[in-house]
Amino acid sequence: MFRNQYDTDVTVWSPEGRLLQVEYAMESVKQGSACVGLRSSTHAVIGALKRSVSELSSHQKKILEIDDHIAVGIAGLTADARSLAKWMRNECLNHKYVYGTPISGGRLVTDLADRHQRTTQTYVRRPYGVGLLVASYDKTGPHLYQTCPSGNIYEYYASAIGARSQSGRTYLEKIYEGLGDMSKDDLIMHALRSLTGCVSGDGELTKDNGSIAFVGKDETYTLLEGDDLQPYLDRLELEGGDKADEEEEEEEEEPETSGGDDGEAMDV
Repeated sequence: MFRNQYDTDVTVWSPEGRLLQVEYAMESVKQGSACVGLRSSTHAVIGALKRSVSELSSHQKKILEIDDHIAVGIAGLTADARSLAKWMRNECLNHKYVYGTPISGGRLVTDLADRHQRTTQTYVRRPYGVGLLVASYDKTGPHLYQTCPSGNIYEYYASAIGARSQSGRTYLEKIYEGLGDMSKDDLIMHALRSLTGCVSGDGELTKDNGSIAFVGKDETYTLLEGDDLQPYLDRLELEGGDKADEEEEEEEEEPETSGGDDGEAMDV
């Protein structure tokens, strides 16, 4: 993207009918580290890749707890996400104080989208440069929502946002139809598989740069990191080894088959 005379303010329309500052904020989401989410009939799971600015620093948190029944995964500007998370926690506390019950995920996300939208209509504020995946569980079951700097919200069976997230979305599109009957552990494994394709360069998914959170029926917010995540990564590594062995066996069988075909062709 290049600067032009229509991107100096968020309230200025371009001749094509676009708000360029909002589009720049959406581009910021695409530059953030990948985050994936998926849900079944009983649980909602969020997985995220954590980044560190150098080998000497710790990894940034990419999954935040909002309430016992709501988790948020972020892609984009972490500082903006912390500001929004603080506001969401206050909304949950206020609702519980006034009504005596936890706030539903749909209501909270709708109010959050309105907060996003207000920044696109006033020149004194810039849009939030962060996209959120919100996993929640309430009396209607588990839900997964995606927010956008433009103020749009979407509900998904499974989704992925952030850098190189297309690989994760492609994988989720193949398996989403069977998500409804899956167990919590199966959802976690699918989240890790989709994250594997989002890792940059020669890197790999480890207990240091990966994190998983879930909410569900009779279970409050739970975060899996470090040693808690390692058993699932070991299981993922075993699956990769089994697939490699199967591919080697197929390659060994192929020359025999191709040789027979060549012989028949020569006889003809």
